[in-house]
Amino acid sequence: MAASSARDRLTVIRRHLAPHPRDSDLQGHGGQAEGAAGGGGGVQNKGIQWQTASDTTPPPHPHTTIPRKRQDLLKWNGWGYQDSKFLVHKEKDKDYYVSFTGSRYKIGNLVLPHFASWVKETLGVKFDDCTPPQPPPQPQDYPASIINQEFLDEMKRLGIEMSIEGEDRLFRAHGHTLAEVFVLREGMFPRIPDVVVWPGNHSEVVKVVAAAGKHNVALIPFGGGTSVSGALLCPEEESRPIVSLDTSQMCRILWVDEKNLTARIEAGIIGQDLEKQLQARGYTAGHEPDSYEFSSLGGWVATRASGMKKNVYGNIEDLVLQVRAVTPRGTIDRYTAGPRLSAGPDTQNFIMGSEGTMGVVTEVTLKVRPVPSVRRYGSVVFPDFSSGLACMRQVAFHRCQPASIRLMDNQQFKFGHALKPPTGLMGLLSDGIKKIYLTRIRGFDLNTMCVATLLFEGSEQDVAQQERRINTLALEVGGIPAGEANGERGYMLTFVIAYIRDLGFDYGIVAESFETSVPWDRVATLCHNVKHRVHSQCQERGIKHRFVTCRVTQTYDAGACVYFYFAFNYRGLSDPVHVYEEIETNARNEILGCGGSISHHHGVGKVRRQWMSQTISETSLGALRAVKQYFDPDNIFASGNLI
Repeated sequence: MAASSARDRLTVIRRHLAPHPRDSDLQGHGGQAEGAAGGGGGVQNKGIQWQTASDTTPPPHPHTTIPRKRQDLLKWNGWGYQDSKFLVHKEKDKDYYVSFTGSRYKIGNLVLPHFASWVKETLGVKFDDCTPPQPPPQPQDYPASIINQEFLDEMKRLGIEMSIEGEDRLFRAHGHTLAEVFVLREGMFPRIPDVVVWPGNHSEVVKVVAAAGKHNVALIPFGGGTSVSGALLCPEEESRPIVSLDTSQMCRILWVDEKNLTARIEAGIIGQDLEKQLQARGYTAGHEPDSYEFSSLGGWVATRASGMKKNVYGNIEDLVLQVRAVTPRGTIDRYTAGPRLSAGPDTQNFIMGSEGTMGVVTEVTLKVRPVPSVRRYGSVVFPDFSSGLACMRQVAFHRCQPASIRLMDNQQFKFGHALKPPTGLMGLLSDGIKKIYLTRIRGFDLNTMCVATLLFEGSEQDVAQQERRINTLALEVGGIPAGEANGERGYMLTFVIAYIRDLGFDYGIVAESFETSVPWDRVATLCHNVKHRVHSQCQERGIKHRFVTCRVTQTYDAGACVYFYFAFNYRGLSDPVHVYEEIETNARNEILGCGGSISHHHGVGKVRRQWMSQTISETSLGALRAVKQYFDPDNIFASGNLI
C-alpha cells in the first residue's frame, strides 16, 4: 500500500513539473493529449473516459449538446433553442394569451394567463400590431468573403476543419446585444468573418495562430457566442481576411484528479456539457452564469465571468488553477497546479479578462467539488426594497450566504408574478390566503413589496443551518419566509427571461440588461438614481411605455452586483437602437457617478470600451497596451475589444 501511494505521489509530482510535452511531439485530432503524463487506463462512465492523474490516453470526444452547425439547433436571429419561445395566441371571441413552447424548461408547454395583460398594461403593446423578423438570408445576401488562398490551403493541408458558408460565418459574427439582434432581424452586418475554422485541440490552435501570422490574417476567438458587449463584432475597418476561430470542438475533460479535486478541461466546452460530464462522475464545477446553457469555459475565463452560485464555488478566477492560451508570441502556461503561487505577478491574469485580444484559451485546470447531497430552494418576501437590501447586507456581513441569494425590486416582483402558469383550485386558495396574510394582516403593500430568491447547496445539516440564519435575519427587518416554490420559479426564470426579448421585438419592444458592482453604502442610491435617470431620459424622448427594474444578484464583503433590466415601446421612433444606446450611455454615466463599475461580469468588449479611462489609470492602460504589443505585435487578434 505504501509503495502504491509513493508511486501515485511521484506520478502527480511528475505531471505538475512537466505537464506538457512539446507541441512538436503532439498528434492532431485523436492524437496524444497535452496535460497528461504517466501510465494507466481510464475509467469508463456513461460514454465518457475519465482520466486519473496518471493516464496518458486522451478521452474520446463526447457528444456535445450544441452541434458544429449551430443553426441546426439554435435560432439564427435570437436567443436559444429553436423549439423554445414565447408565442402569442388569440382564441375566438376572447382576449390574447401567451404560452411558452417546448419541454426544455419547466415553463414549457404552459399557458401563462397573466402575461399578456401585464405586457399590454406595462408596455402598451397592441397584439394586432406585429412586426415579424426578416426571413433567413439567401446565399447572395451575405457579404462576400475576403479570401487568402494560402491560408485556406494551409488549413486544408493541416486537416483543420473550415467553412466559408454564409450561415456558418453569420452565426459567428455577433453576440446578443440589442443592437446585434436588431440587425439580424432587420438587415445585415457590414462585415462578418470570412472563414470559420474548428481546431480540435491545443496543438491545432498553435498551428492556426502560426498560419494567421504567416499569412497576415486576423483572428477572432469564438466560444459560445453569448457575449453582450459587442466583443464578436468584426471591425469594419479591418482590411485583412477575418477568421473566426471556433473552439467548440475542443470540448473534452482531459482528466479528473480525484485526490486533489481538480480537472483539466478543453476551453471550448459549454457549461451544461461540462456539468453533465462532471456530475456523471459525482463532481461539479458549480459555475452557473445565466448563459450557462450556451457559454463556454474559455469565454468565462476571457471575460472574468461570475456564476449564480459563486457564494459557494467562487467566481471564475477563484475556480481556475491554470490557464493555457496560445498567442502569436507563443503559449502562455504555468507549470504547477498548486493551490497558490508566489512567483511574481501572475501572467495568467494577462489572459483572464483579455476578451480575445491577446490570444485564445485552449485548456483550463479547474477546482471541482463533489456534487452536494442537498439542493433546496427558498424565498423571502419583504415589505419594500430597503428592507430587502438591509437583509442582504446582513447576510453578507455574517457570511452566511447560500449558494445563490438574489433580491428583486417591486417591478420585477410583479413581472415574475405575471409569468406564473395557471393554478388549480388549491393553488388559487393558497395564493389568496397568502395575499390576505401579507396585505391585511402584515400590512404589506403590493406596490412596494419585493422578494429574495434563495438556493441552498450542501449537506442537510449545513443547509438547515443556513435556512435558519437567513430566516432569522429576514424576520429582524420585517421579512417573511415565502416558501420553496417561489424560489425555484425565480431561479428557473433566469434561463428563460432572455427569450422574452425575441417576443418583444415582434411587438415593438426593445429590451436589454446591464450590470455593475458597487460598494454597500452606495447600493440603494445607485439603484434609485439609475432608475430615475432612465425614466427621465425616456420622458425627454416622449417614451410613454417603459419598464425599468433592478435586482441585487451577488453579495460580497465590500459590496454587491446590481443587474438592471430596461425595456420600452418604440412605436413611433425611427431609430430605436440609437435611442436605447443613448439612454444606456446616460445610465452608465450615472452608475459611474454613483461609484459603480463599468461591469461586474459582462466584460468590456466594444460597448463599454469608452469608459476604460474612467476605470483604470492611464499608466494601467499603457501596461495593457504594452502587454498586447508584446504578445501580438502584428495585431493578429484584431477584435478591437477592451483597449
